[in-house]
Amino acid sequence: MDDKLHSLRHSAAHVMAQAVMDLLPGTKLGFGPAVEDGFYYDFQLPRALTPEDLPAIEARMKAIIKSKFPFQHTELDIEAARKQFADQPFKLDQVEALARGEMGEHGDTAAQAATSVSIYTHDSFVDLCRGPHVASTGDIPVDALKVMSIAGAYWRGDEKNPQLTRVYGTVFATKNELDEYLWQLEEAKKRDHRKLGKELEIFVLDEEVGPGLPLWLPNGGVLIEELEALAKETEREAGYVRVRTPHITKESLFLKSGHLPYYADSMYPPMELEGVRYYLKPMNCPMHHKIFASRQRSYRELPLRVAEYGTCYRYEKSGELFGLMRVRFMQMNDAHIYVPEELFEQEFMGVIALYIKYFKLFNIDKYVMRFSTHDKAGLGKKYVDNPALWEKTEEMVRRAMTNGNVNFVEVPGEAAFYGPKIDVQIWSAIGREFSLATNQVDFAQPLRFDLKFTNTNGQEEMPLVIHRAPLGTHERTIGFLLEHFAGAFPAWLAPVQMVVLPITDRHHAYANQVMARLKAENFRVTLDDRSERMNSKIRDAQLQKIPYILVVGDKEAEASAVAVRLRTGEDLKAIPIDQFIEMAKRLIQTRSLELK
Repeated sequence: MDDKLHSLRHSAAHVMAQAVMDLLPGTKLGFGPAVEDGFYYDFQLPRALTPEDLPAIEARMKAIIKSKFPFQHTELDIEAARKQFADQPFKLDQVEALARGEMGEHGDTAAQAATSVSIYTHDSFVDLCRGPHVASTGDIPVDALKVMSIAGAYWRGDEKNPQLTRVYGTVFATKNELDEYLWQLEEAKKRDHRKLGKELEIFVLDEEVGPGLPLWLPNGGVLIEELEALAKETEREAGYVRVRTPHITKESLFLKSGHLPYYADSMYPPMELEGVRYYLKPMNCPMHHKIFASRQRSYRELPLRVAEYGTCYRYEKSGELFGLMRVRFMQMNDAHIYVPEELFEQEFMGVIALYIKYFKLFNIDKYVMRFSTHDKAGLGKKYVDNPALWEKTEEMVRRAMTNGNVNFVEVPGEAAFYGPKIDVQIWSAIGREFSLATNQVDFAQPLRFDLKFTNTNGQEEMPLVIHRAPLGTHERTIGFLLEHFAGAFPAWLAPVQMVVLPITDRHHAYANQVMARLKAENFRVTLDDRSERMNSKIRDAQLQKIPYILVVGDKEAEASAVAVRLRTGEDLKAIPIDQFIEMAKRLIQTRSLELK
């Protein structure tokens, strides 16, 4: 969000606060910031709000905007601020926090104790705020403004504090931008992977199994198998070897790797057997390092690319679980590349090339590479305490990305605890942002596990480790693809690729012959021989997003053909069965996005 849009939304938040106070006298004010998709304001209200109140709030806002009240900035000393906000307990709490140097005016960290505070006024409304704002309420476009929704929120985000009512709104520079945003929201509801996952029988979440532990239904199993086949094929061509590791291991391994102190809160509690504590693994890394260390290694074996679709378990907080996007059980497209320093750039960029290949395959045309570096203040706490290796490996990543002409943004303070990384943000077909893949440098584990290889001079040398997951996890990738394709997967990925529809009962025999022929060619095909109207059966197949709908009747039986309809509604007419098989095979084997 640029500064201009931020100021516009921040100003709209003030207008919304005034509107609510006008409509509900006695309202107490909390925070009211601009956020990524709009703005919100937190209130303690004399009565509960309902969705039916939102049009009235919006109408009052528009009246205030049309009055073109100027935003005026002044400074008040602390004592004057106490008097100004004497009847606003949450604002007074903010003033006192500022005076103590504990918190900024928007709830963020304050730099030092304040002797004065910044306020903004428009019309009769006064707010504790450092700005900036637009010149007047009239600068807020009324036709690009909308009050969106109501939620609950605790004061300062602490459940021990009073619960407030949060009202969300949004504003854009133009009405067209607002319309585009509202369309995107509606489309996102239709494409919600949780909704589609249920309708298309991909996965279920069952409370008796446990939150965040998805059960994959047969259609979901197909998606997993196809993605894993893609990864295996791609990685085999790139020189990876595949391994398998246990789901459980001794506590001592995670203490040795250093993961346990950093990840303890995200791990399932240990179990104790025969006096030994075991953990479900939250990551595969330590076991892959054990595989590398299982025997002496030579430079001739390096780079050694060790891959596994490993199953991991992480105890994510209940409030953060979200469909397939945030789960406690996941299957990760994991690999660790053990590489001499002189080959680091080549291997690191080879992983970036895998990203690009997958993006093209799934028609992802918008993405951002985020280069996450460490924060020196976090050394020894959030990050491994080795400043020299941090500087060295970060410069190696920076140089590799620059030399490879790959656009990236540098993000301080978001590195993994053991090294810098590239995180990949991608956007779906409707513009929703997702975090998917990662490419990390690990300089800590080789030291902890004493990983070594014999170099060309016959001396022992320590490799660097690249930890990568271009397809992320099955869970998050399938969740993204459900929304990206709106459940209408390319034919190669579709759980059911084609359905055969006999026109009448007398066509069942030929329909079964067609299905048997297609199954022999390894297509995923079903038969719909229900006594339903043909239009109804075609509609059902389209709702199930089946790529090819094959209608068979007298003419098709006589000509050894199928009448092909696409799920889009396009009618390809009758095609000889051999010709259809040839077309479908070509598109599926090449993993094409096209259906004809």
